[in-house]
Amino acid sequence: MSIRNITLNSGHTIPQLGFGTYKITGEDTQRTVEHALSIGYRHIDTAQMYGNEAEVGAAIAASPVPREELFVTTKLDNGNHAPDRARESFAESLTKLGLDYVDLFLIHWPLPNLYGTGYLAAWKTMEEFVEDGRARSIGVSNFERDHLQLLIDESGTVPAVNQIELHPLFQNREVAQFCRDNGIAVEAWAPLVRGAIADNPVVANIASARGCTPAQAILAWHFAKGHIVFPKSVTPARIAENFASADVALTPGDIEAIDSLDRGEAGRTGYHPETMERAAR
Repeated sequence: MSIRNITLNSGHTIPQLGFGTYKITGEDTQRTVEHALSIGYRHIDTAQMYGNEAEVGAAIAASPVPREELFVTTKLDNGNHAPDRARESFAESLTKLGLDYVDLFLIHWPLPNLYGTGYLAAWKTMEEFVEDGRARSIGVSNFERDHLQLLIDESGTVPAVNQIELHPLFQNREVAQFCRDNGIAVEAWAPLVRGAIADNPVVANIASARGCTPAQAILAWHFAKGHIVFPKSVTPARIAENFASADVALTPGDIEAIDSLDRGEAGRTGYHPETMERAAR
């Protein structure tokens, strides 16, 4: 398989396909991450909120893959925006992961209803981690256009990445376009719509025509759109299936057909960033 690397505005590269660990816990985390690394994944996405950084770190330590070949992302939890707590929790993340640095550190949610524009102070604190080499790149997750604009206007660093809900039913077009216009890479979470689109006839017909599964067709659509994706699974066969999606080629007509599935806001499956108020795990 040939996984494309995307160059971030920080100058570092990120594999377009990664392995997600959301809601994977305990022994399953180390087992599945080790398996993902063994079949070729080199990009692992975790978060303080997921409670599995230590297990991800154990999998990395057990793997023969050299650290310099890996791209590891983690994220600042919702209760850790205050500068001192951001510093403490970031150090804790590195310890749990068993790493000297992470390739990408993100603010998980902006939480404007809880902290106003407090994410700006967290962002400026995270710039320190780049300066001291403990984070190669920094970015955000679930940020809307106004949140991003504040960071651009008030700090010295444009986010390298915005990790947002994005899939065929909710293409989040305005935020994605803002990111493209400002050199911010788009990472798509819930790229497979939590499995809800597998039986869609448009996707099924495309998958049949291309000799792939519906999930592979959707991931190939993401690749064609330039999105970075990190589907998660605890099933070895599904992990391998997702990895093989890198070899699926869609036609322009296929891409347009999947584009047409967008439901706008009605297709959103998760929290809206303006109203998300969950302070911590």
